[in-house]
Amino acid sequence: MSIIRKRSAAHKAYIPSNARDNQYILAEFAITDELIELISPNISTHSTQPYYDFYQSLSQLLFTLSNDYAIQSSLFIANDKLVRVRYSQEMHQWQTSQQILFYYDPQNHQLQNSFFDASIRAKKITLLFLASGDDIRFNAAAFHQKVTRLLHSFIEQTKLPNQAIRLRDHQHLTYDLFAKNKGCLGTQAHKLRPIDERYKSQNVVITPNASAISYAVINLTIDNRLLGLVDIDPNSKDPYNPLYTYLTDTFSLVAKRFNLNNGALIANGLVPIVRHSLHEIISKMGELQMLGYNPKQSPCGLVSKWKADELVDNVQLIFVATAEDSQHSGYGKFINQIEQAMRLLATELEIPINKDELTLRFHQHIAYNIEN
Repeated sequence: MSIIRKRSAAHKAYIPSNARDNQYILAEFAITDELIELISPNISTHSTQPYYDFYQSLSQLLFTLSNDYAIQSSLFIANDKLVRVRYSQEMHQWQTSQQILFYYDPQNHQLQNSFFDASIRAKKITLLFLASGDDIRFNAAAFHQKVTRLLHSFIEQTKLPNQAIRLRDHQHLTYDLFAKNKGCLGTQAHKLRPIDERYKSQNVVITPNASAISYAVINLTIDNRLLGLVDIDPNSKDPYNPLYTYLTDTFSLVAKRFNLNNGALIANGLVPIVRHSLHEIISKMGELQMLGYNPKQSPCGLVSKWKADELVDNVQLIFVATAEDSQHSGYGKFINQIEQAMRLLATELEIPINKDELTLRFHQHIAYNIEN
């Protein structure tokens, strides 16, 4: 094999053929007095549900436009909660005080629904569009274009001001790192190019002002076998400190071994939320662990967050890509580094890879304000 071919192969990731693709697009805009006056000028503050007509009118407009533009799954959300979407063979949704989660299978499920409390004026409205069908990743650009056309019609009919809508395109690629050890021998070669470059190759141009971030989350289940690797004193005030210290040391060891210098270990029971940020942010917001990174800056290092007096069911290992990780037009090498690190982690933690799953979810996000 020539040196050029060797270098090319090193920048491709070979993903198991049973990997799952997801794509969803969020469009968010603030609820202003002007918008309320335009849509529902006769709101009565004496009514028990004063905002019902307002929310209903906007949701019906969304569903009508979704039908016009052949978008099969769209949701109207006006409860100021963080929207999260995950794959599931069964379609369902559930809410916490801060989140609203949707589980669905893009190959089998379609839905249109609205979520709001008509007695409360929310701060913002979120329109959620779920990709459906086969070849989600290949068709991502077309779906993005279809949604933006719908949003331009939505803006025209609601007279929203320029750049009032913030669009966020989320894409996931999820698979078991040890699928091959369980008999899945088929693979697909991916360069894992940035979203804007993939879209440009299909004549869908994203504004250069867009912000983008890519990262991987690995879910490590805490079981009795793993607990048996350390000495835990149940009478101690911080009984699980040895466990989390051991996991942190192992995480740091394998990450640095493969030059992964931007990430986090989260074992405090909070949901990690990774966002693009001009400055590094590590903060707790209720049930959420916020992690803000600027991919254009040098790596922020590795951080660990845990509660030594509580045993969590799962630990999340997060690796965030920097601008350097997308060299050679893709994140293939970055994913290969993560896979090598996780194989070493499995060895260090004595994980039975022929039986246990170690799930990696590769996230790619891009966001920008829509020009009218």
